[in-house]
Amino acid sequence: MLAAELHGLRERVTGITDTLIAANDGILILADTSERLDTEVISALAAADLGIARRTSEVAGQGSFRQTVVYSSGGCMAVYAVGSLALMVVLGDEGLNVTRLHQESQPAIERINSVLSAA
Repeated sequence: MLAAELHGLRERVTGITDTLIAANDGILILADTSERLDTEVISALAAADLGIARRTSEVAGQGSFRQTVVYSSGGCMAVYAVGSLALMVVLGDEGLNVTRLHQESQPAIERINSVLSAA
């Protein structure tokens, strides 16, 4: 089911190049990525990003963390909280519509959280 969620997100949002789900500690759970990507390093860095962003949200008093987006010259990386136990990373090329990604990601994140919570 997790693989279907990642694949479905890729089909619904043009510009997604890679997706993965990891535990909050950076341990990779599942990846739908190209072979060129070091998924374990991305998972660890995304977990660090998630931790810093969560703490920043708390200190700023702005509620629960939802997502961060890192923009680069060749695309972007979005990191989403999946409940309190995991995260989802979406990498995209320069053509990625980030607004559409955010809209399509929310239902997928809820379903992924349900699967992970039941495990």
